Amino acid sequence: MSDTLNEQLGTSEIFWQLGDLYQSIEDPKIEADIAWCEKEAQSINKQCGGKVASLGASELLDLVMRLEQLETVMGKLATYAFLNFTTQIGNAAAGAFLQKIKEAGSRIGRETVFFELEWSKLENSLATTLLAGKELAKYRHYLESMRRYAKHLLSMAEETLLIEKAPVGRSSWTNLFEKVMGHLKFGEKQRSEEEVLTDLYSPERTVRAQAADELTAGLNSQLHVLTHIFNTLLAEKMIDDRLRKYQSWVSSMNLYNELEDHTVEVLVGAVTSRYDIVQRYYRLKKEIIGLDELCDYDRYAPLPHLPTALVDWNTSKEMVLTAFHDFAPEMGEIAGMFFDRQWIHAPILEGKRGGAFAHPCVPEVHPYVMVNYTGSLRDISTVAHELGHGVHQYLAAKNGYYNSSTTLVLAETASVFAELLLFNSQVKLLTNPEERRAFICQKLESIFATVFRQVSMNRFEHAVHNARRESGELSQEQLASNWLNTQRTMFADSVTLREDYGIWWSYIPHFLNTPGYVYSYAFGELLVLALYNLYQEDGAGFVPKYLDLLRAGGSNTPAELLKPFGVNLDDPAFWLGGLTTIDGMLKLVE
Repeated sequence: MSDTLNEQLGTSEIFWQLGDLYQSIEDPKIEADIAWCEKEAQSINKQCGGKVASLGASELLDLVMRLEQLETVMGKLATYAFLNFTTQIGNAAAGAFLQKIKEAGSRIGRETVFFELEWSKLENSLATTLLAGKELAKYRHYLESMRRYAKHLLSMAEETLLIEKAPVGRSSWTNLFEKVMGHLKFGEKQRSEEEVLTDLYSPERTVRAQAADELTAGLNSQLHVLTHIFNTLLAEKMIDDRLRKYQSWVSSMNLYNELEDHTVEVLVGAVTSRYDIVQRYYRLKKEIIGLDELCDYDRYAPLPHLPTALVDWNTSKEMVLTAFHDFAPEMGEIAGMFFDRQWIHAPILEGKRGGAFAHPCVPEVHPYVMVNYTGSLRDISTVAHELGHGVHQYLAAKNGYYNSSTTLVLAETASVFAELLLFNSQVKLLTNPEERRAFICQKLESIFATVFRQVSMNRFEHAVHNARRESGELSQEQLASNWLNTQRTMFADSVTLREDYGIWWSYIPHFLNTPGYVYSYAFGELLVLALYNLYQEDGAGFVPKYLDLLRAGGSNTPAELLKPFGVNLDDPAFWLGGLTTIDGMLKLVE
């Protein structure tokens, strides 16, 4: 079935060209690069280990530049291993190669961990003096932000041991999750996860209900494994947070995002205070589609008059590039390179992981994008979303490896802004009022998924992380109860959540890969709504400021990078303003 759909949509040959990294896992350059990294790491350790406090600014600059080059080469190896594995999860050689690179990274990291420890523990007066000079200006923010972890670092021996064990830690368990989900087939037709999830958007209720049953049955068949993986990683994070003295389960993620716990609490509080928007919408949707009861599998049912014809790959490409180019020609040109130079992997394939992502790779190469394209309007939005990331990553790469990496909250801002550009480009073409209403409703549902659903998932994570710490290992029933409770708080009586829906937490990879990550989507969406309002007010004057934001990458904190736009992230009114914009869209439909 996948092959037929790929041919129909024109994605059969839309594969990324990983030769820009390495030609194959047998490429001799791989062994040469691993050997160079190991030799360079040992040399850096021998020359500079234990001596950071005695280095002058120019010597420190030389050390940072050597470390950056080392991590760039390791990043190239790791990117290739990951991308090579992610489209062929069942390939034993690809899995073994990924593990090999992780173990090489562990050996190399063991040699260089001294720098973060020694730099973070340097006296404030000395660090301030060094950073005040022009020599380290390029790396000032990188070095300053590294020191924010100072009180959470362990001893040299402990940090070295943790690095040594990392290849068999979280990443190994997330690999197992990917393998389980990659091998899992659903229903009598033995379909992939993506194909079954796509049916939840069918206009036929029987098709949606069957897809929900098939997904539930498939997940149930592996629920003992998925529950064990989740419990193990809940415990792993509990131990890590205790050792590193983080105040809460989400504090480490907030620190990574360069946000205060209070800022995130304000965001979450604002969103949960407006769950009424979700409830009003789904009560209205129930009336529009003529159902007495809206079940969990009806949430994504298309509204009447919403175009349902599949959109082929080339048409999708044209729609996205037009929206980008109309906003900023430079943005359209960069996105075009992803299509023209084979930086995208689009078809549905046996053994390919589900979902979509953009990977920044390393500055010396270029980003890559993966999607599972099924031709729906939702998938076109996903292409725009990931290309928003891709354009951001491409522009930020000019800052170098250390300064191009962006906090998750600003990374999601770029992707969600791209989605909004596409939406407004498409809605202008609709003149039929009923089609326009249906299209706005679909966008509202997309916003709900990004803002309210992600925050409700944050509430699920909050509940299970704390429950694991207070009560020990969680049963399947306890996980299901927490999932249903946090989802029902959002939907209230507007959607009936069946007991079967209680296990649908188990296929969401973010909970395992990046605990605490999901609020970044809500952050990005609400920030984008504010930025888009500025764009509508300022027009062409906004565009260069926005592109400068993308070019800045991770060269400063989110608060500093957003200052040109007059944003105060700690003001509840800011977040409530974005939610009021969503409320206004709903009122148009009502």
